[in-house]
Amino acid sequence: MFEALSLLAIATVLLLGSPGPAPLTLAALGAAQGFRRSLPFLGGLIAGLLLIMLAAASGLASLLQSFPVLVSTLKWLAAAYILYLAFRIATAPLVMVDSDNAVGFRNGLLFNLMNPKAYMALLSLLSQFALPLGSPLASYALTIAVCLLLATLVDVLWLALGKLAGSKLLSPKQIIWLKRLMALGILVALLVSLAQGMPRFSQ
Repeated sequence: MFEALSLLAIATVLLLGSPGPAPLTLAALGAAQGFRRSLPFLGGLIAGLLLIMLAAASGLASLLQSFPVLVSTLKWLAAAYILYLAFRIATAPLVMVDSDNAVGFRNGLLFNLMNPKAYMALLSLLSQFALPLGSPLASYALTIAVCLLLATLVDVLWLALGKLAGSKLLSPKQIIWLKRLMALGILVALLVSLAQGMPRFSQ
């Protein structure tokens, strides 16, 4: 059991924590709008992961594999949405006094729900790294719980790193350029993903 848990933890951290549009977006938001105001976006990401894992467990990911046109449509919708978020981050006000203008829960939820790679990646976790328990239901439930816990910890770390980077910059001009640089990083990660045929990001 310990070996299976270790393999699941390693696979989840590498899959969900490696640099990509989602982690870089979290870091950029941490710098642009602060840790606390970015928590709703993080909550949306995690809620999206939960829905995707439930869908993957119920066989929806297999349905996506059977319809390449649907996967392609979701891929380009996700790409367009990531471009929109990168633009919002790059052009966000220097001081965000109104939390209603923050990139929030709905943005994080849509970010993952439109990402076909997330369905395939999480289906892989459930099929190859599911914890060996007495019943399939218990196995899926505990595997999903571990994945969500680790995803939350990794995402909080990315968010905190972005906040730390933003707080270390004293000049408003430096903060503006940091936001633009992080938005550019999101775009580069997106282009690399698209060049590989399907978005590589899992969040």
